[in-house]
Amino acid sequence: MSEEFNMSMRKFLKQVGVTSQQAIEEAMRDAGEAATKGKTFSARMVLTVEGLDLEHVVEGKIVGNS
Repeated sequence: MSEEFNMSMRKFLKQVGVTSQQAIEEAMRDAGEAATKGKTFSARMVLTVEGLDLEHVVEGKIVGNS
């Protein structure tokens, strides 16, 4: 793959990671400590790329503040 492709993909994935973390942290704060403390939340991320036959799903768990 070309260097331009690698750089654009890394930039996109960094943006996804940073903005997703910010959104999760904000949602946890908005819900409040009583609603999140010690609880486990199921998370699901779906990546689609227009023009390519791609749908990639990542599932995991996020544990609230303890």
